[in-house]
Amino acid sequence: MVERRGKAAEHDRARPASDPVSGGLSEQDFRRLARYIESELGIRMPETKRVMLEARLQKRVRKLGFPGFEGYVDYVFSRDGREAELINMIDAVTTNKTDFFREADHFDFLIDTILPETARAQGGSPLRPLKVWSAGCSTGEEPYTLAMVLEEHRSVVPDFRYQILATDLSSQVLDQAVSAVYDESKAETVPLSFKKKYMLRSKDHDKALVRMKPEIRSRVRFARLNFMDEHYGVETDFDVIFCRNVIIYFERPVQERIL
Repeated sequence: MVERRGKAAEHDRARPASDPVSGGLSEQDFRRLARYIESELGIRMPETKRVMLEARLQKRVRKLGFPGFEGYVDYVFSRDGREAELINMIDAVTTNKTDFFREADHFDFLIDTILPETARAQGGSPLRPLKVWSAGCSTGEEPYTLAMVLEEHRSVVPDFRYQILATDLSSQVLDQAVSAVYDESKAETVPLSFKKKYMLRSKDHDKALVRMKPEIRSRVRFARLNFMDEHYGVETDFDVIFCRNVIIYFERPVQERIL
């Protein structure tokens, strides 16, 4: 953990984190943040999103003890802030909506079309693992869905092998994904047979939680990645890339550049 210095530390001592944030996000501070978010994250941030951005950042402003947004924004773009707080600001503003089997047609297409075509192309005997990338994995529901689906295929085709890479911009959601613990309600979209085979229920009956089994967790490798970077630092020979659920948040020119 990076130790915070300077103004942020002073404000932490000056006032309780529960105190309300005075004033709103000024037009000038909103523009500073919006320019960074658009240029570095590729997320469009028009004036209509000022209230949304203010709401998402209030918790960080209070946690660091700033009386208002002005001091917080100055801190974010300071040397110390770039080192200690910028990643938290990014986590706060990025959208992380996901579900197990979200866009179910995608998984049907994988099972009914891609896997048979891959097998035919390799003469029915895979020469190498099928490589799949969940690009914008959020809290892990998509890559774990992929792992369950591909495990089912492997139970029918024993020599089938696969690898899954899952990436996201937010380090906070990646931590959740690695833990693979979810509210039981999140698993409502998972077929009952899959739940029994690939999920564990919490031993504490007061906690309605499930966790992916170790054999499923071991099938997914997680990494942080920003689609606005010039180079991604990943392999280029993926057979399948699930990216629809992340690129929908980018403007069309940014989508084209990413693809």
